[in-house]
Amino acid sequence: MSELIESGRSAARPRATLWVASMPWLFVLIWSTGFIVAKYGMPYAEPMTFLFLRFAGVLVLMVPFVVLARVPLPRVTGSTATDWRAVGHIAVAGLLLQAGYLGGVWAAIKLGMPAGVSALIVGMQPILTALIATRMGERIGARQWLGLLLGIAGVALVVANKLGASGLTPATLALAAGALFSITVGTVYQRHFCPVFDLRMGSVIQFAAAALACVPFMFLFETREVQWTAAMLGALAWSVVALSIGAISLLFLLIRQGAATKVSSLMYLTPPTTAVMAWLLFGERFPPLAAAGMVLAALGVALVIRR
Repeated sequence: MSELIESGRSAARPRATLWVASMPWLFVLIWSTGFIVAKYGMPYAEPMTFLFLRFAGVLVLMVPFVVLARVPLPRVTGSTATDWRAVGHIAVAGLLLQAGYLGGVWAAIKLGMPAGVSALIVGMQPILTALIATRMGERIGARQWLGLLLGIAGVALVVANKLGASGLTPATLALAAGALFSITVGTVYQRHFCPVFDLRMGSVIQFAAAALACVPFMFLFETREVQWTAAMLGALAWSVVALSIGAISLLFLLIRQGAATKVSSLMYLTPPTTAVMAWLLFGERFPPLAAAGMVLAALGVALVIRR
């Protein structure tokens, strides 16, 4: 019997190892669809209205599951009392990673910033994360710094053909910079203050906080009108299930497992992957320079995350 049990464990190890190894690349693939979703959904709803619906949709799916599974709020170690400090940390991370990042990117694009420019600005995140992480005690070697620099160079090559002066205003630049700040600080914040929590309850806390953060912006700056077309429904469904539940859960697991710099370096692969998707789906140009940038970005990520 013991031999059978050990045999089962041995068979499970390769599958677990394969899953762990595939998580970063699956995350990049799903996360990269964000700009594609924006292209489909943005004509039918304003940014914060769409994001509110997206976050609310996650709650509609997750809250019943959490209630039926009787998932508790974070508890104080060794006690049944709710750890409200942990709840607060999880909520702050959600505000930064969800409302701050997505709100800034979507609003900037809605106001006319080219997607390539916004991708380049947000693509600075790994470098910024590395600088913050070093201040918080995370060690980054020469090989990783080289990878970070190669990554940003690759991103620049990918989006170079999309750069243009139109849509670059103080407002759009401020929004994109705010998005960059939010996802950078959010990644480091979660890694240091709440790296381990139940993903089910954590998702409810984070998306509830993000949804509430959207409300004042919806009422102050938007009409809250939605055109319920097939494209809008498809974009919203994909945003809720694949991006907000699937990709974000993978991001949380990656943050839990790895250093902030290694996790953030995966963002270098988002613009190249998005460019390939846009080429396949919309016929957008994907010149040789962009292909070279994609290879360079992938090489940079490989240098950063290699053990």
